[in-house]
Amino acid sequence: MSSILNYFLESVSSFDHDVLHAVNYSMRNPVMDTIMPYITKLGDEGIFWIALALILLIPKKTRRTGAAMGVAMLLGLIIGNGILKNLIMRTRPYDLAHPVLPKSQLLIKAPTDYSFPSGHTLASFEASTALFKDHTVYGFAAFVLALLIAFSRIYLQVHYPSDVLGGAILGFLLGLAGSTIVRSFCDWRDSRRKKKEAAKAAEETAKEGE
Repeated sequence: MSSILNYFLESVSSFDHDVLHAVNYSMRNPVMDTIMPYITKLGDEGIFWIALALILLIPKKTRRTGAAMGVAMLLGLIIGNGILKNLIMRTRPYDLAHPVLPKSQLLIKAPTDYSFPSGHTLASFEASTALFKDHTVYGFAAFVLALLIAFSRIYLQVHYPSDVLGGAILGFLLGLAGSTIVRSFCDWRDSRRKKKEAAKAAEETAKEGE
């Protein structure tokens, strides 16, 4: 079992290095160097997605979607940033003995937390999945932004591709979970309200018949 695990980890490590190397030496250009730091900034602390969720909480017709996004991101904060990052403790690409891109050459400030999973990617896919569940068109646009933010983490050499992939998968699952939790709660609340209204109507009808 340990030999299989070691082979898997070595394969992932080789894949990560090959992709980072290809991106750094084949795709780097002045235009992308200017744009990518701004794109990745949209995912800093999940602030863009948090702001969007708060905006959606205001109108009644989008309140459930905003709540689903909030619940999904809260789950991601606990599971991804709180548990997995500190459990796996994966070092960042620039902290390797022979990094593809040294820390001194990064285009953004080097993050100080652990690498797996990518928090930017995690929050982006949680929010966009929850949004997509209720609003397909806007959700699709959010997925496009989420993909750009995810790619920016690889382009800027602050995450391994497997960090981003792991963040995307976990984010998608937690986005579904957040949507399911909020939908179930809303259904339970509505059912309870209808029962109360029916009981009240029956009581009033009984009084009128006396």
